[in-house]
Amino acid sequence: MNPVASDRPDPSRGLLLGVLTVGVLAVSSGAILVRLADAHPLVVAAYRVGLAFLLILPFSFRTCRRETREWDRRVWVHVLAAGVFLAVHFATWITSLSYTSVANSVVLVNTSPIWVGLLTPLVTRDRMSRRLWFGIALCTAGSLFIGWEGLRLGGGVLRGDVLAVAGGIAAAGYLLMGRSVRNRVSTLSYITVCYGTAAVVLWVLVGARGLPISGFTAGTWWALLALAVVSQHLGHSSYNWCLKHLSAAVLALTLLGEPILGSLWAFLLFGETLSAWQAAGGALILAGIYQAARPHPNAVVGDPPHPQTQ
Repeated sequence: MNPVASDRPDPSRGLLLGVLTVGVLAVSSGAILVRLADAHPLVVAAYRVGLAFLLILPFSFRTCRRETREWDRRVWVHVLAAGVFLAVHFATWITSLSYTSVANSVVLVNTSPIWVGLLTPLVTRDRMSRRLWFGIALCTAGSLFIGWEGLRLGGGVLRGDVLAVAGGIAAAGYLLMGRSVRNRVSTLSYITVCYGTAAVVLWVLVGARGLPISGFTAGTWWALLALAVVSQHLGHSSYNWCLKHLSAAVLALTLLGEPILGSLWAFLLFGETLSAWQAAGGALILAGIYQAARPHPNAVVGDPPHPQTQ
């Protein structure tokens, strides 16, 4: 089963849930694989999307070439912008893992539905719902809890938390750009151009900073390959496919699944534990994400949200 090979108009519920489950499990591995890759965060980000793009290109080139000839300027601008936002998302989020815990990072980066809600009125002039304001209040309270813990542990941890939030804001931009065109373009063409754009941006940054791109251990190379195959294609590409078919309610539950699974993996593999402040803050943020993302007739976080899971 290839979740990116086709945009079937009426996939079965079992197929949808199966692809979504694969996506949740695959994306939750992202933070762990980043920790296992002994390379600069920008290099890790560049290899993640660069390898993902190269792996999909032989299967998508013909289809993508045919479809993109029919794209108008608006589609091109939105897909390219989605790729730029994806590059910023990975650059900030992956860097955050060098400073803060996996739990803090994956919780804060998944606040993207909150930022979508705040940014949507600027794009569509929709009115924000009370439910969204409540979700924002919960996330703000949770972020203050986590931020206080970061101050207590030192400025480096707080820096990582801020970078994770920046990754969530970039993910919101990725969503706002991509969601407006996903009903007009196939998954295969969308991810090819989007991932390719993100790869170009990240590799330009790597080259401009003169960062080392080789000489890594075998374990690092395997981690980079796994990021491209598992986290990016099985994870992100599955979500991009589901984005066209699943409701906000199901994807809202997905948003809650990634930070929980990511934190569990960090505990099992690295022995990372949560303080009382982190646990309380994380619980408030997860509750806020759910409030912002679950379906409501007047909510501006509409159908469907894209959980920018890692």
